[in-house]
Amino acid sequence: MFQFFFNYPLAVYRKGTLVLASGWPVWVLGLLALVAAAVVTWLMLGKNFPRPRMLALGALQWAALALLLVLLWQPALSVSALKPQQNVVAVVVDTSASMALENRIGEAKGLLDGGLLSRLQAKFPVRLYQGGRALARAGQVPAKADQPVTQLRDILTAATAESATLPIGAIVLLSDGADNAGGLDSDIMDSLRRTLIPIHTIGFGTETIRNDVEITDALLPSRSLPDARLAATVTLRQSGFAGQLATITLKDGNTTLASRAVKLPGDGQTLREVVEFQAGPAGAKPLRVAVEPLEGETNPANNALTRLVHVEDRKPRILYIEGEPRWELKFIRRAAELDKNLELASILRTTENKFYRQGIGDPKELEHGFPDSIDELFRYEGIIIGNVEAGYFDARQQALIKEFVDRRGGGVLFLGGRAALSEGGWNSTGLAEMLPLVLPDRKLTFHREPATVELTAGGRDSLLARIESDPQKNAARWLSLPYLADYQEAGAPKPGASVLAELKTGAGKRSPFLVTHNYGRGRVAVLASGGTWRWQMAQDHRDMSHEVFWQQLLRWLAGETGGRVSAVSSKTVFEDDPRIPLRAEVRDRNYLPASDAVVTAHVMGPEGVADEVTLRPVDNAPGSYAAEWKADKPGSYLVETTARQGGAELGRNVLTFRREDGVAENFRTEQNRELLERIAQQTGGRYWKPSQAAALAAEIEYSDAGISVKETHAIWNAPAAFLLLAALKAAEWLLRRKWGAV
Repeated sequence: MFQFFFNYPLAVYRKGTLVLASGWPVWVLGLLALVAAAVVTWLMLGKNFPRPRMLALGALQWAALALLLVLLWQPALSVSALKPQQNVVAVVVDTSASMALENRIGEAKGLLDGGLLSRLQAKFPVRLYQGGRALARAGQVPAKADQPVTQLRDILTAATAESATLPIGAIVLLSDGADNAGGLDSDIMDSLRRTLIPIHTIGFGTETIRNDVEITDALLPSRSLPDARLAATVTLRQSGFAGQLATITLKDGNTTLASRAVKLPGDGQTLREVVEFQAGPAGAKPLRVAVEPLEGETNPANNALTRLVHVEDRKPRILYIEGEPRWELKFIRRAAELDKNLELASILRTTENKFYRQGIGDPKELEHGFPDSIDELFRYEGIIIGNVEAGYFDARQQALIKEFVDRRGGGVLFLGGRAALSEGGWNSTGLAEMLPLVLPDRKLTFHREPATVELTAGGRDSLLARIESDPQKNAARWLSLPYLADYQEAGAPKPGASVLAELKTGAGKRSPFLVTHNYGRGRVAVLASGGTWRWQMAQDHRDMSHEVFWQQLLRWLAGETGGRVSAVSSKTVFEDDPRIPLRAEVRDRNYLPASDAVVTAHVMGPEGVADEVTLRPVDNAPGSYAAEWKADKPGSYLVETTARQGGAELGRNVLTFRREDGVAENFRTEQNRELLERIAQQTGGRYWKPSQAAALAAEIEYSDAGISVKETHAIWNAPAAFLLLAALKAAEWLLRRKWGAV
């Protein structure tokens, strides 16, 4: 029908450029159009019509004259057309496992065998391909979809690369749009666009899956200390089971670490649930996060994900300096000693020039008091500053504390006390900017009065303040803790700081108690009291609230502090993609970015896999090194990264990851129409539904790719133009009849 009115198929209008075939100057056309407007206006002014009617009739007359002028200039479409039988059309059929769902592969085969292939072959030589992990020639239309992975990035890159030896005029991709290679980023799309080959996509599969519960993601820390309390943030979506109960489980092998019953959200909505668990002993742990299948689920294979947590066998070392004998030091030391994965060295100032050391590894450790060199201070992962005035530390030591957080990536905790925070002049030092609060600019902020502690909303969600595993019981437990014997006004939290708990005095006043934030590469916290020891002394000796809180706070303080070499990865489980990005952040002996290091990764994997990979410096990222390594075999891998500078070793770090095959095809099984449309739009092709694909052969004919010629198609003589002219004059005549102006 479109071609009858406009002479040519819609594809010609989509691909063509409007030209005027008469060769006459366009400015003459514009001038005559202005003259026509002036003449019509002059003629209408001589009529005794109301102004609105005069404008309507004048506009119709001028539109008819303008249309006639345009037709005299002979408008046409200039379009590139592929030469018949001289350009290859590559037809690529997705044969990944997801195409077996809903018999999508059968629908694709039926579409090609049912006439689409013969229509293409009537105009072009056709090459058939099939693709899953890679592109491969096919002798006939594929009937099976059994490839464990879809990597559209590699498939399309390989298909366009065929243009080096073949005059490819277009690529036709029949797929559900599932892609397990991380999507097609801007670099890949730019590369596809530069080939000038249009990619037409035909989408298969429903765009909304019914009766299914799917885990879309599970976020877990990649590293942990042994026996740490961890949290898995599980994201799931569902369709067809709104309001029903489902059970989330987290397992290490056959051992269930945690289980949580959840109420499923509405259809298409997303639910995020935090499930807590204990890390357990050291080792690389592949943890299975799953939702127990519900009766009637169409695809239970997408109910589980595997995530890897590397529980490191190390003991972070923390330095605690206290300005006077306090019960707080004794009970914090007791809590640390009960945690076999922490080491606490302490300095207690007994008189002005004397101090008492505990927890030291050798007689020379801290023999001169608080460290005044990088080598000595940076051996620790965390620092606690108790009831010590700022003036006790000289300028170099204060600068080192700041660099310890900013450069070293360590954690510093400031406690309240009669010579601490504002009372100790910390608000007037260069370290004030790294604190999570703006300290009061005054004295008399320390009070020896009772105060109770209550969690904030952020504290109720934080594992740092989790004494009881159940969030509601935990909040109630904090309210039942004995009162503190002292507290300190700590000031106002800075933007971005997290207030996890507040103090409530007998007068009903509230002020921050536990506040944290990130600073540079590290962490800083303020605990505005020196009296948490009463949580142990005023309760039954079997109550472990004080110990659990302080062990978690100490682990938070030092557990995330890295060494000079940090091996990092974008994820811990790589599904159906053997390309593994290896990356390391390297610091020199002063913990400054090392850009001249020699960085090597030693990879060990299943079935005796062993390899050595050299990491290269990353441009515009000092201290960063990267490489890509191919892990062909599924299983767990260990990577030990070593950095050397000037022949001396800077440090080493261990990274673990897991490779799995045949997993990703079970997820996001609905048609990814958005990706298919983006591929087509950005390469000059078009997205088609199977029911529309009959017009595909005509669309492909007009392209700049391959061997093409420029054609000019006249459209001035299209029936639609004359029908439009007739419609304008008919409308004018009808209005004149209606208004009696014939």
